[in-house]
Amino acid sequence: MHGPASSGWLLVALCAATGAYCLLRMRSTVEEQRRTAGGEALMGFGMAAMAVPAVALAPPRWAWAAYAAVFGAAALRALWAARSGTHHLHHLVGAFAMVYMAAVMASGAHSGVPALTGALLMYFTAYVLWTGTRLVPLAVAGHPGGVRAAGWGDRLELARACRLSMGIGMLAMLLTL
Repeated sequence: MHGPASSGWLLVALCAATGAYCLLRMRSTVEEQRRTAGGEALMGFGMAAMAVPAVALAPPRWAWAAYAAVFGAAALRALWAARSGTHHLHHLVGAFAMVYMAAVMASGAHSGVPALTGALLMYFTAYVLWTGTRLVPLAVAGHPGGVRAAGWGDRLELARACRLSMGIGMLAMLLTL
């Protein structure tokens, strides 16, 4: 991606750490949480790979096409999953944004379509603000004291923080496009 190398490396670290946490979340006992965490891990590691500063590693154009293909497949999976719940639509938008950014980078252009980039920036800005307001830890109803010990894969507030981190990362990547 374009932009200063120091902020690029910070974005790589943030996205890789988020992807690693999503891998931990895949150990959940709830099937839907495991599936969601797997998609989010793919997104986190993909964002980390795409955020590597160009001065450190300038991938060939075919690598950007490979990113577009991988995230195109992820978008199709999210579209299929959206039949059972609208919460998958965010994954669809995220995967589409990744395909869009990879396609722009593969074309050699230094910027994307302004209206589309602007629409994605507005969406992810709204998503980050909305997700940020939901970071207050929730008490689990029906348990003594309202709180139960949850494993790393089942901590709702950590999952939200993970999603918030990826939303902020997406904003940063779109801003450099």
